[in-house]
Amino acid sequence: MEITQQEVEKVAKLARLALTDIEKAAFAKQLSQILTHVETLKQYDTTGVVPTATMPGQMNVFRPDMVRPSLPVDSAVANAPESVDGFFVVPKIIEDRQPL
Repeated sequence: MEITQQEVEKVAKLARLALTDIEKAAFAKQLSQILTHVETLKQYDTTGVVPTATMPGQMNVFRPDMVRPSLPVDSAVANAPESVDGFFVVPKIIEDRQPL
C-alpha cells in the first residue's frame, strides 16, 4: 500500500507537527513499507491462534491499593515559582486557534 506525501501532510497537520519536505518524503516511504509488510502478513492463516497482549506465562504485578497520607499542600507548592491559596499559578496558554 502506498502512502502519499499529501497523506503524511494531513496527519502531520492533525498532530500539529511541522515537518520538512525531506521528513515528509521519508515518512511516506517508511509508512508505505510498514503497510506493505502488514499486507504480506495477511497471507498467513491465523485461525485458532489466540491473540496475546503479553508473553505467555507473564502476569501483571500490582501492589494492593492502600490509603496513605498524601503530600501536604505547603510542601507540594514549596518550590513553585508562584502559588496562591495552595494552587500553582501558571501562565495562560490557551489562545484563539484557527480551525483545521
